[in-house]
Amino acid sequence: MRDSQLDVVIVGGGIVGLSTAYSLLTNNPALKLVVLEKEASLGAHQTGHNSGVIHSGLYYKPGSLKAKNCIDGYAKLLQFCREHDVPHEICGKIVVALSEQERSQLEMLRQRGEQNGLTGIHRLSKTEIIEIEPHCTGIDGLFVPQTGIVDYSAVVMRLAERIQNFGGEILTSSEVIEIKESSNTVLVCTKQQQFTTRVLITCGGLQSDRLAMQTQPDLDLRIIPFRGEYFELKESAKHLVRNLIYPVPDPNFPFLGVHFTRRIDGTIECGPNAVLAFAREGYRKTDISIREFTQTLAWPGFRKIALKYWRTGLGEYHRSFSKSAFVSALQKLVPEITANDLQPTGAGVRAQACSRAGSLLDDFEIRQIGRVVHVCNAPSPAATASLAIGDAIASRVSAIVE
Repeated sequence: MRDSQLDVVIVGGGIVGLSTAYSLLTNNPALKLVVLEKEASLGAHQTGHNSGVIHSGLYYKPGSLKAKNCIDGYAKLLQFCREHDVPHEICGKIVVALSEQERSQLEMLRQRGEQNGLTGIHRLSKTEIIEIEPHCTGIDGLFVPQTGIVDYSAVVMRLAERIQNFGGEILTSSEVIEIKESSNTVLVCTKQQQFTTRVLITCGGLQSDRLAMQTQPDLDLRIIPFRGEYFELKESAKHLVRNLIYPVPDPNFPFLGVHFTRRIDGTIECGPNAVLAFAREGYRKTDISIREFTQTLAWPGFRKIALKYWRTGLGEYHRSFSKSAFVSALQKLVPEITANDLQPTGAGVRAQACSRAGSLLDDFEIRQIGRVVHVCNAPSPAATASLAIGDAIASRVSAIVE
């Protein structure tokens, strides 16, 4: 039990929650601030299972929160990494078209990237693709020089160090079980303690809708968990990929498709697919929560999504259970890849908000009512954009806490 009132409580010790705490304390080190994380370690879910890409801002609708925060966050992230010795590299990536239809989509991507302020992006001929990625195939390509790689877990650790140096407190193994809002304060309860605060900010990722419903019981969205499964190139096959190779994304599906990513430790990841997870934190095929899966099925928006994307979804499940199908998808980009070149590696679960009307929310969704701010939807590129998102949230609540 705590008697003293806090200025800010942040629920969620992932990269968005910690970036928000960092921004608030950078601007006002005197704040009494506590971060509550339900797991025993920080960044245990989306942040810790991130592929480590520093996104450039290529894909996002100009003027959207994703576009603005990705571009702003990109610059802030690079500066933070330089200042705090976080391993990172700007290596660029190529996006490859495999059909005539994808050529026009590739040009739309180029135009969108330029609208979002990217410079130096340019089309690639088949010969130029091979000069950059000798084992990659495609009839046309796009080079994006701004894309990079980073260790996001290291970013989280540096953020935590800075927060604690400012006097902020980070409490792990502290799952929030109840939130009660009054006119002047918010009461936040864990199993061990309760906290009274002037401002509450929730950055709960896979649990974000559950936290939001504590103060907004009529919340009109739900989190649908999608698992992304990866393979890794064996040492003998790592020469097949130099940096990052992406397909042209399917405009009818909200994910980017399987691709190749060189990580900051030198490993090469292949994937991910995107399959419905049967548990919010279901990183394995065998992870099943009847209660959570039933809640997903009961949401009207999910049923509409399932009707719309069932064919694509079946294809994703096929790749999940068939290594040969996964390999076939990768061979479209790098034909020399074989099943023997791949070994299983980790998986991540993406928290994707779904509206009651049946749309997967494409943009970030941050809602504030009074003293409470809920980050309801923060999928990729939230890690890249995290420091900008943190600044935006800090600006929202500055009048209350100052």
